[in-house]
Amino acid sequence: MSNYVTTADVDTYAATRLNVEGWTAASAGNKTACVTMATQAIDLLNYAGDKASDAQDNQFPRGDDTSVPTDITNAACEIALALADGVDPEMEFENLSMISQGYANIRTTYDRRQPPMHLVHGIPSATAWRYLAKYLRDPFRVVMSRISKGVDPDYAG
Repeated sequence: MSNYVTTADVDTYAATRLNVEGWTAASAGNKTACVTMATQAIDLLNYAGDKASDAQDNQFPRGDDTSVPTDITNAACEIALALADGVDPEMEFENLSMISQGYANIRTTYDRRQPPMHLVHGIPSATAWRYLAKYLRDPFRVVMSRISKGVDPDYAG
């Protein structure tokens, strides 16, 4: 499987951002792992349309596109930065069910009636989610087709 970005791409992207110490301090191996995990997280989502080619490994490009959209590469960079900064998608998902957390006299209470969608879908960065969301299939849209025997000449039943 090929990744949407390289570690060099994330280095260039990180040069335009604040608070990227986790990325700059990461080893080469950890950077590669972050980039690979970013691609895997992106490819697990349910996108509208079809892949540009059935032979391609990743979800993008799609449709008539011949290249990966900038939004997707930006999302991959954001996810890689979040992972390098120590955000653990599994832990974040587990914490969605936590309502209250406290230590001594300090208590934090969370309203979990509407959990953050990016965390529900395994994306550790809200910024990355904003890049990805416009490409997702509408979960409330249902497409139904009716095929009647004898009407469709391609029907093999």
